[in-house]
Amino acid sequence: MLRYIRFKPVNWRRNWPLHLMLLPGLAMLAVFQYVPMVGIVIAFQDFVPTRGFFGSEWVGLEHFEFMLSLPDTATIVMNTLIIAVMKIIMGLLVPVVFALLLNEIRHHLVKRTVQTMVYFPHFLSWVILGGILVDVLSMNGGAVNQILSWFGLGPYFFLGDPGLFRGVIVVTDVWKEFGFSAIIYLAALSGINPVLYEAAVMDGATRWRQVWHVTLPGIMPIVVLMATLSIGGILNAGFDQIFNLYSPLVYKTGDIIDTWVYRAGLLDMQYGLATAVGLFKSVVGLVLISVSYWAASRFANYRIF
Repeated sequence: MLRYIRFKPVNWRRNWPLHLMLLPGLAMLAVFQYVPMVGIVIAFQDFVPTRGFFGSEWVGLEHFEFMLSLPDTATIVMNTLIIAVMKIIMGLLVPVVFALLLNEIRHHLVKRTVQTMVYFPHFLSWVILGGILVDVLSMNGGAVNQILSWFGLGPYFFLGDPGLFRGVIVVTDVWKEFGFSAIIYLAALSGINPVLYEAAVMDGATRWRQVWHVTLPGIMPIVVLMATLSIGGILNAGFDQIFNLYSPLVYKTGDIIDTWVYRAGLLDMQYGLATAVGLFKSVVGLVLISVSYWAASRFANYRIF
């Protein structure tokens, strides 16, 4: 039997202040997200800034063919995927473990102090953190190498060694974001019914057994949701972080799609090629986001409306 849903008419007289508050956000979204999409045509043109969109020569798929023929394309895509996947895995594992450990602290002052300390790096830009990390990881007087020297290790060129650079990128990204990301899991932990813990105690469960059989299953839907939604950003390996830390010495393992597009488009002025690579990334990202939302709906019962 079909049922018809009757939507209530919008009360504009009552809600117009709320709609008015949306206008600045919608204007910024249109100006910075939708209007620039006109520039997609550059990917199909031999774009010359002085000629504009309408005066530049149309070359079709030439830039895409050239992009796929470049020997560096496979390396750049592989670097992006490796760094992004490592960030996703560690960005899920570390906040969950931290939230579980923090949840076991019963002293509220200690708990709040630890939370504040680990949240703080999230609010610092990579421009600031990049300068700090360059000094901390320096071979000449860097704090990390000085500590390693006490154990007879090093010195290591963390930001100039291709074999170490990916690890530095992942570790520093996790250090910056894990405290803030743990907020989601702490909120999920607060929603677990205390009766379940009481029942586990009556059954003789140790603290570890309570975590394994009550806490982890309680937050698992959130973990699955965050994992599936992170698939959409698998090609975003972190431009701002890598741009502030990398150098030509680590292009082999640290150069990603975004940094390559920056150099090709702005430094080498290959506007068409850089736009083609960016468009390729955006299309793949759109597909992955669609897949991630389907997976979130399928496995975590997540709906956006």
